[in-house]
Amino acid sequence: MNMATERGVGLGRIDRRRAVDDVHAAIREAILTRRFAPGMRLNVEELAAQLGVSLTPVRSALQLLAAEGIVDVHSRSGTYVATLSRTDLAETFDIRCALECLAAEAAGRLTDEQIAKARLQLGILARPIRSEAQRKAHEQANTELHQIVIEAAGNRKLAEMYDSLQAHIAMGRLHRQDQTWQSRLLVEQEEHEAIVAAMEKRDITELVAALRRHIMRAKAVMLESLPQEE
Repeated sequence: MNMATERGVGLGRIDRRRAVDDVHAAIREAILTRRFAPGMRLNVEELAAQLGVSLTPVRSALQLLAAEGIVDVHSRSGTYVATLSRTDLAETFDIRCALECLAAEAAGRLTDEQIAKARLQLGILARPIRSEAQRKAHEQANTELHQIVIEAAGNRKLAEMYDSLQAHIAMGRLHRQDQTWQSRLLVEQEEHEAIVAAMEKRDITELVAALRRHIMRAKAVMLESLPQEE
């Protein structure tokens, strides 16, 4: 695989004071925006030079990314951007569904402010997508809408587990070969409207059902769009 600098990918220099956190964030962003593609080798020395830091924070950041499942570290051959199997992704969606449905049991504690925020995100999700910037805004609103459900549970451990899954789902998007995602936006919007409607009623049963339908459909679509494994 080509190394980072061989692909002509540059990373901006960062402040040394928060080196590990900033290196972690910079490399993670490069991976999730496909500047560093799945399977690509990451060279520690070159990353350190590009970011203007020593080798230590780069190595520490890569260890954090490995713990998240975003990179794979092989003792003999180096560090690579992770690739996800269909099984990996299916299991990630199953856990996501379980966590969101568990969090939804706290629907009765949703505040008026949280519900208003959910309605705001729903409005953003209804906007047409004609550019990469609009697509990113759509994905961000999608994430924030689901995050409201997680926040309502008020369970720190649940939130941490849920956050750890988001990178895997983003990685799945990098692997997919489907170019027809816009054709499904209407279905997605209807599902989001059902979720927000249940939130507004603070109806646990309805919210759990709406979340499960939405997440399981998204799982099926994602798996169908992934390349077949040999």
